[in-house]
Amino acid sequence: MAINEFIGRSVQLKVERQAAFGYFLSDGDEDVLLHKNDTDLELEEGQEVEVFLYTDSRERIAATTTIPSITTETYGWAEVCDVKPGIGVFINIGINKDMLLGEEDLPVHESVWPNVGDMLYITLRVNRNDRIYVKLATDPIIENISIKATREDFNKNIHGHIYRTAKVGSWIYTAEGFKGFIHESQRKVEPRLGEKVEGRIIDVKEDGTINVSLAPRKEEALDQDSEIIMAYLASRSGTMPYGDKSAPEDIQDRFQMSKASFKRALGRLMKEGKIYQKEGWTYVKEEQ
Repeated sequence: MAINEFIGRSVQLKVERQAAFGYFLSDGDEDVLLHKNDTDLELEEGQEVEVFLYTDSRERIAATTTIPSITTETYGWAEVCDVKPGIGVFINIGINKDMLLGEEDLPVHESVWPNVGDMLYITLRVNRNDRIYVKLATDPIIENISIKATREDFNKNIHGHIYRTAKVGSWIYTAEGFKGFIHESQRKVEPRLGEKVEGRIIDVKEDGTINVSLAPRKEEALDQDSEIIMAYLASRSGTMPYGDKSAPEDIQDRFQMSKASFKRALGRLMKEGKIYQKEGWTYVKEEQ
């Protein structure tokens, strides 16, 4: 095999000669540079060494003795380390050169591109020009590493990373190893690809996959809604021209919540003695 066929993989090569800046390795036909920045080993001529081959910034084949877990033959989780609008995102696989996931393989809208620190399940691919790129895991690949959920997992809290996203919903791989789907109605905003999200299991399907909601549980949502209302009242010296008779569209515009949620939060705050209503207005109750 030609040496370029090992790009993105590990291979055993022989030390042909030493130079001031590293070692030249050979398969018997072609030489590859192992730069001193890519190894902490002291090597001798004639010694065999396992290296990972990649293409450097000048598109030359280079070697490193750091063998990443992610290759053209394996998948793994890796962290996004840089984002370049119009180009793509760069991912750290553990070697000195970061790998590019090009914009053509990312969502159309850059708002759901991964951020630095997000995690993606990936492999490597090499194009016809010997350039090495990142390839995202597809549904069948995620299915191969996932485990089946059971009815006992229903309603449990989960967290995981988004591995695929679309307008209709997002697909998640959880810390437990479950493969799940988040319908667009079960998320306030579309999560980023690679983003870590928290939710709960709202359905376990026959094939062991799950449906997930990112919406807070009713009690948690009630807490949040109550805090939003009290914060708005505080910003208006304790009064506001909204109450349980206000129009739904006015409530949605001002508080980004449904009228039903608004009324539940008002009811709780009145029961707790924090507010009262009068002639369509709501007031903070002064402490006695």
